[in-house]
Amino acid sequence: MHIKIESTEDFFVRGKAIASLADKGTLEAAGKIVTFENAEDLASVVSAAKIALFREVRAHSGSITDISKRLNRDRSAVKRDIDVLQSIGMVEVITTKNDGHGIKKQVVACDRQVLMAW
Repeated sequence: MHIKIESTEDFFVRGKAIASLADKGTLEAAGKIVTFENAEDLASVVSAAKIALFREVRAHSGSITDISKRLNRDRSAVKRDIDVLQSIGMVEVITTKNDGHGIKKQVVACDRQVLMAW
């Protein structure tokens, strides 16, 4: 996954290049790219706390409660940050059966590596 700042014009230029490659049948599998128009928008989504949270999830997936305990953070704050990270595709919340106890939700990282550029 690549997270970067990119102008609207650059976004559309990149999109046209990708479409051209797809039309020619030469498009190779690409990683995810999340772009922001400016540093302020990027900073509102990717903070130091969210980066630490992503690193923890990448190292050890788990429930929101487990992750919040490991990070010594309030569960509701971790939940809000996970919602943001999930909205841009950095983490996924997977619901599975919990034998004899209903269901459980696990937070897992979508990519092993995230590159940021601006």
